[in-house]
Amino acid sequence: MENLPAFKYHPNPIKTGAFQTDKTVVCECCEKETSIYYSSPFYSVAEIEFLCPECIKNGKASEQFNGEFQDYASIDGISPDPTKPSAFFNEEAIKEVCKRTPGYRGWQQEVWLTHCNDCCAFIGYVGWDEIQQMGLVTEIENNLPTYSYYTIEDVRKYCRNNGDMQGYLFCCVVCQKHLLHVDFS
Repeated sequence: MENLPAFKYHPNPIKTGAFQTDKTVVCECCEKETSIYYSSPFYSVAEIEFLCPECIKNGKASEQFNGEFQDYASIDGISPDPTKPSAFFNEEAIKEVCKRTPGYRGWQQEVWLTHCNDCCAFIGYVGWDEIQQMGLVTEIENNLPTYSYYTIEDVRKYCRNNGDMQGYLFCCVVCQKHLLHVDFS
């Protein structure tokens, strides 16, 4: 869409449902009308219903409402305990994902995957069938996150798009490898 800025870490936010296009609303940040509005999680004290893509991209929404689109401690490799070192140190990527990138909806707490010392791009919601159709079986099997509680056999057996075990497909923005995060309802 012509009014949609590019998001490095969420390249297809309309396809993934992060933005809706079914009506015209007023962005609560810039107070301008928009026919593309954000509909995924925004963590803020204020109850915000409508944000335009531009206010997300330029960071104004996050700044004005002191909010985040992704929980800092839920980025893969970030330690929520400040006394423990984090494995992931790319602070600019963390700020981009938390403050200037549309989030996604997870069953539990959303997790944003990292690879090659950068945040990955969220590609979309998948089940094992979609992974097979996309020809990503071997790649996913070889790159299951090390923190995962599930085996690849569990993922093959139970991961269904819109099912009780949901898959969230990511792609490394550096090496282009695909990675999968899963959780249960």
